[in-house]
Amino acid sequence: MDVADLARLQFAFTAAYHFMFVPLSVGVGLIMAIFQTKAYRENTPQNVAAATFWARFFTVTFAVGVATGITMEFSFGTNWADYSRFVGDIFGAPLAAEALFAFFLESTFLGVVIFGRNRVSKKFYLASAWLVWAGSCLSALWIIIANSWMQTPAGYTISADGTRALMTDFFQAAFNPSTLARYFHTVIALVIMGALVAVAIGAYHARHGKAEFGHKSIAVGTIVAIAACVAMLPAMHQQAVVTSVQQPEKLAAMEAQYEDGPADMWILGWVDEQNESVIGIAVPIDGMTSILIANDPAYETMGLHSVKAEYGETAPVQVVFQAYHLMVAGFGGIALWVLLGLIAMVKHKKGKEVGNGLLKALYFGPIFPFLCIESGWFVAEIGRQPWIVWELLRTDAAYSQSVDPVQLTITLVLFAAIYLFILIMYIRIALRVIKESPKDELPAASAEGQVM
Repeated sequence: MDVADLARLQFAFTAAYHFMFVPLSVGVGLIMAIFQTKAYRENTPQNVAAATFWARFFTVTFAVGVATGITMEFSFGTNWADYSRFVGDIFGAPLAAEALFAFFLESTFLGVVIFGRNRVSKKFYLASAWLVWAGSCLSALWIIIANSWMQTPAGYTISADGTRALMTDFFQAAFNPSTLARYFHTVIALVIMGALVAVAIGAYHARHGKAEFGHKSIAVGTIVAIAACVAMLPAMHQQAVVTSVQQPEKLAAMEAQYEDGPADMWILGWVDEQNESVIGIAVPIDGMTSILIANDPAYETMGLHSVKAEYGETAPVQVVFQAYHLMVAGFGGIALWVLLGLIAMVKHKKGKEVGNGLLKALYFGPIFPFLCIESGWFVAEIGRQPWIVWELLRTDAAYSQSVDPVQLTITLVLFAAIYLFILIMYIRIALRVIKESPKDELPAASAEGQVM
């Protein structure tokens, strides 16, 4: 592998690893805030214990997410120096804002949640829990702003020597054509992840002696998941519309469409790149993708032949096609597991016994949003190739010329070893937090009159 391939592999590995913990922290942050609200409204030992449990689980995940995200920012300078020089004037603002506004907001009020239950007023403590979640959502916004600019650049001009993109309008750059569609699509997916984690943990405790906490967690997770899945439907549609308008080349790879014209939809398949066809099962409606995008089966989209004629190459079609259809299939799995959670919730509410088989099945719910999130990221990033900044900077012109393959190989192996250690430790700590059933706590003394 050459330097460019190794640099891309290293960044993909670190980003995909980091993105295992971001969905958990954002999604579980909402669950934590909901349980803190329950404890505020009914200050019972059980509610306080449940809120404390979710705060502990969130804290462990948040800490690992922060630690694993730092390496990516360093790699901008070490492995992608030419890219950093090109986008630095624009990327500096959102990355700095993410650290100064979002991370500090999240970490400051997380300190209040961890240490301040009996030291601040009940209202301030509750507000702190929601501000932690708001901070995580704000952090996601700044990162999506930076990444969306790479997908659909706006509010910029190119320097006279052609080596830098210079910001001309902050709001146009920040709220470029794909920012909001991608942000809502992503955050809703993270909420679904947290909701199904809550259902899975609740199912575990429902089977192991903490039925009240377990079924409360199943109920909260299921209700949140249903609301998020409903919200995801228009979010997915809007994301598809934006992609078809702003990046039709990516859409062509997603459905392996080689000729210009109406876009069909495949349920599953394998791309025969040599014969430029797909072997698989298609939706039996002509132009189904065109219908979803424009409500018109005759709506024409760009084909891969036109993409190659314009750019000289296309994105890796097989990878993008399979990742996209894995994401779609994963959403089907999400819908099924949300239904299972709803069945468990309704049965418990009616006083019927929820069988061990159903509770065990709920353990596997988080797998599906995880697959959707990771495969969706692959579609977004690999689907825009050969560009690292859409139609402005090619990926093979963005890596650091001073780095050699040996250095990249060594650091990649070291990252893999360190990340494996971190993952093992996280799993051990997280499982211990989960297995230690929430201990009922005495209601905290009223702190309404305390000084914040």
